[in-house]
Amino acid sequence: MYVLYKMESVYSKKLWWRKLSPELRELLDQSFFLLNDVSNSERKFNDYSFVVFPAAKAYEGFLKLVFWQKGFITKEDYYGTHFRIGKALNPQLEEKYRHESVYDRIVVSCGGKELADKLWSTWRLCRNLVFHWFPEKTKSLNISNARERLLMIVDAMDELYENCLK
Repeated sequence: MYVLYKMESVYSKKLWWRKLSPELRELLDQSFFLLNDVSNSERKFNDYSFVVFPAAKAYEGFLKLVFWQKGFITKEDYYGTHFRIGKALNPQLEEKYRHESVYDRIVVSCGGKELADKLWSTWRLCRNLVFHWFPEKTKSLNISNARERLLMIVDAMDELYENCLK
């Protein structure tokens, strides 16, 4: 079987890896470790969302860091508890809140609509739809979905760094 934890070598050589705090690096490591562990285990689960959780948290931290470094959010937003990435990245944000849109700033300053849409869809698929539970609308992840979501997070971080910070 393919040793999935070796994926660390894929992201640890990325330039954005150095920008991450040790805490965020550890979160990414945890996700890939969990993926490897459950892939090689005889125990099967109905939902592998728990594999994606740490990486989704690292993605949130990385987004906030980049947004702050680019001046898209304030120091208070970065360090505070009220800034919401899901709101700021939402392309359908209501007009009255549009001044809070990081999505629009990414379109103008970092790589256009394609990058902004990628960051948004990665947020939705790898964080919102993984974390939240709704009656009769729960979406469980199988092991393959979890792997795809982890790679989606790494790819989004890659593109954001390439288009916004480099």
